[in-house]
Amino acid sequence: MDNTFWTAFATSSLAAVVTSVGIYTIRKYVDWGQRNTTYFMCFAAGVLISASFLHIIPKALSMNPNSAIYLLIGYFGLHLFNRYLTAFVCQRNPEKEQYGIGIVPMMGIGFHSFIDGFIYSISFSVSVFTGFLATTGMVLHEFPEGIITYLLLRRGGFSDRKAMILSLFAAAFTTPLGMLVSYPLISGINQTILGDLLALSAGALIYVGATHLLPKAEEEHKKYSVVALAGGILVAVIIVLSKSA
Repeated sequence: MDNTFWTAFATSSLAAVVTSVGIYTIRKYVDWGQRNTTYFMCFAAGVLISASFLHIIPKALSMNPNSAIYLLIGYFGLHLFNRYLTAFVCQRNPEKEQYGIGIVPMMGIGFHSFIDGFIYSISFSVSVFTGFLATTGMVLHEFPEGIITYLLLRRGGFSDRKAMILSLFAAAFTTPLGMLVSYPLISGINQTILGDLLALSAGALIYVGATHLLPKAEEEHKKYSVVALAGGILVAVIIVLSKSA
C-alpha cells in the first residue's frame, strides 16, 4: 500500500471518529437532545438542503452535465422507499409506526457518507494537497450528521443501543468503507460516474431535508425553529466557502 492509500484511509477514518464523537456526545446528553430534536431537525435540514444546492449539485453537474436525471432518481427513490416503509412496516406494525422518522434519514445520510468515501479516494489520488483541500469541509460536517442520525432513530422508537449501532454504521463507518471499496476501482471511476453518484446523493439529501425533516419539525411549532434552520444554512455556507478557499 502506498502513502496515498494510507493518507486517504486516515482522513476518512478521522471523519468516522468525528461522527462517532457526535453520537457519543448526544447519547450522553440524550434527555436534552430529545427535548430539542425539533431544533436539530431544522438545523440538519438547513445543512443538507443548502450543501446540496450550493456544492454537491454544481459539483455533480460540472463532472457530468447529464447527471440531473440521477438527482431525480435519488429524490424519488427515497420517496418510494419511504412510501414502502410506511405502508408495509409502520401501518402493519403499530408499535413501529414512527420507525420511518429515523430510517429514511439514516438511509440518505448513510448513502451520502458512503459516497464521501469515494471522494476521499479520488481527491487524494490527484495529490495530497488536493485531498486535504477537498476534505476539510467534509470532516467539519460529520459531527452534526452523527447527532441527527442518532436523535432521529431514537425519536423513531429505536432503543438507545439500536440507535447507537445503526447511527455508527450509517453515518460513521460508511465513510472509510466507501474509501476502501472505491480505492482499488479509482481507474474505473471517471468523472462522469462520480458526477452521477454525487447527483444521486444530493437527491437523497434534499428529500431527507425538505420533504422528511422540515414537515415533521413544522408540526411542533417550536419558537426558535427558524433560527435553527438559519443556523444550518449558515454552517453549510461556511463549509462550502472553506472548500473553495
